[in-house]
Amino acid sequence: MSSGIRATVEFSTPDICPIVEHATEAGATVDSVATSVRPSADAESTTEFSIDEELEPESDLTTVFSHGSTRRYRLVHDDEVSCPCACLGQFGCPVTRYVAREGHLTVVFHAADYEELQAVVGELRQQFPGVDIKRFVRAPAGETGRDSVLVDRSKLTDRQLEVLETAHEMGYFENPRRANATEIADELDINPSTFREHLSAAETKLLGDLL
Repeated sequence: MSSGIRATVEFSTPDICPIVEHATEAGATVDSVATSVRPSADAESTTEFSIDEELEPESDLTTVFSHGSTRRYRLVHDDEVSCPCACLGQFGCPVTRYVAREGHLTVVFHAADYEELQAVVGELRQQFPGVDIKRFVRAPAGETGRDSVLVDRSKLTDRQLEVLETAHEMGYFENPRRANATEIADELDINPSTFREHLSAAETKLLGDLL
């Protein structure tokens, strides 16, 4: 039986993580990291990442490998929880995907169940108020080859949700349609072009979650 939840979260401030800061300063993308925690109190934790830019040397940053334009850097840090990856590590949730680009950090991780997910997200929100929960995908139960997606309706404005609900109730999405754009716009007391604008904006937001 399938189980678990895949979560995608985004942070929009470069100082959320030193790697994001390095990527932002270099104008490059970091999409892979490897971290090892310190084995004893006398050793330090390290994180390695690759980037297609040469970074300025720092006391906690060293070059460990280079090939062409790509360089592999090692970052030394302590056990203080000061970045999202360290926060996830407290819950035993390794980072599945890490992308630092243009001052934004996107992290994908897995939670065993909703209780663990709620605990992790609650801690992320507390430590990093600017976190944006982009997507939760729940593993299907009993069947394979299917994907259940949780859609975040809070992304919609009240007007966009009203337009969607009215269009659905009046049969706009049925085939054949039971109502056209003009009829639904009349019901909402707006013109057809405004209806289409609200509908398009709502569909774009929801499709972002679905796809």
